[in-house]
Amino acid sequence: MSLGKISNGGFEEIILPRCGHPHSEVKSGPAFGVDVSLVDIGGGTGLALTSDPLSLITALGLQESAWLSVHLMANDMGTTGFAPMYAQMVLNLPPTLTKADFTTYWNYIHQYCNDIGVAITGGHTGSIEGQNSTIAGGGTMLLTAPLNNILLSHKANAGDVIIITKECALSSSAILAMCFPETVKNKLGKEVYNQACALFYQTSSLPDALIASGAHEPHHEVTGMHDVTEGGVLGAVYEMAIASGNGVLVDNKLLPKGNAQESICKLFGIDSRFCVGAGSMVMAAKPEAAPNVLQRLQQNNIKGTVIGEFTSKEQGYKLIDEDVEVDLPYYSTDPYWAAFFNAYKEGWK
Repeated sequence: MSLGKISNGGFEEIILPRCGHPHSEVKSGPAFGVDVSLVDIGGGTGLALTSDPLSLITALGLQESAWLSVHLMANDMGTTGFAPMYAQMVLNLPPTLTKADFTTYWNYIHQYCNDIGVAITGGHTGSIEGQNSTIAGGGTMLLTAPLNNILLSHKANAGDVIIITKECALSSSAILAMCFPETVKNKLGKEVYNQACALFYQTSSLPDALIASGAHEPHHEVTGMHDVTEGGVLGAVYEMAIASGNGVLVDNKLLPKGNAQESICKLFGIDSRFCVGAGSMVMAAKPEAAPNVLQRLQQNNIKGTVIGEFTSKEQGYKLIDEDVEVDLPYYSTDPYWAAFFNAYKEGWK
């Protein structure tokens, strides 16, 4: 298998036909381009849940790894329009991790969960011989909310406009800069390095989602959301189109980009439009409601940009590039992974 998430083909071939016992109350199960699952637990209430790897990236730091562990799951939960409530954590730690370091790491996990109102309800903790990856296990977050108000990415409609929050490649450029500081400073200068590092704590898109959707008092102006992770902004747009059964038309020149991200992506040989972009959220909004959504974001100092629209499936997946309409590319493997490990192998510091 290639690095990163399983491809759509592998997902449909291996995972989807083998999902255990069917239950009619499962309203949304495993699906390409959908961040959460949804179960009808009765009384008009839905249970939404999501799972993600937990990060433990030594070069990045314990605090930063804990931030990613909590907020990458919370970002997925935010696509419902509601905030996460509970979390389960499974930790498979390297035996080289000291008790003091684990205490520091877990204190930050606790702090970040507490900050967003999440109770840690259980899990598993242990050390695994040979565990030397940047992944320390996995977690699951859950929430309950009125069933009919829970948003899902497959609810986007043809004609909805596409709003992107913040900018492309927030998390990938920040992590690359923080993990290879000497190289970035020497090649791009301290200013770019500092700008990239400052992006790290913008990698939570939970506020974006709750503000845009109206959270507990839904405006019904946002019809669906999808968290930008592997595959970047354009990958997330493509996935959301597939999930919702729509086509898509995106204008390349409208994509929001930042100087630091573009400089770092160029240095590492990757395209900012297609690499890990946690912190950004793709939103489908009714065309007449888009100005209201953008205004709510702006009032909370969150950048929002309309980049295109969902179209009929028959119109396909299109990108306007240099005023020419072309097929929207989709890459099953995010270039960030190879860039990170190649830089590591090359001895970049």
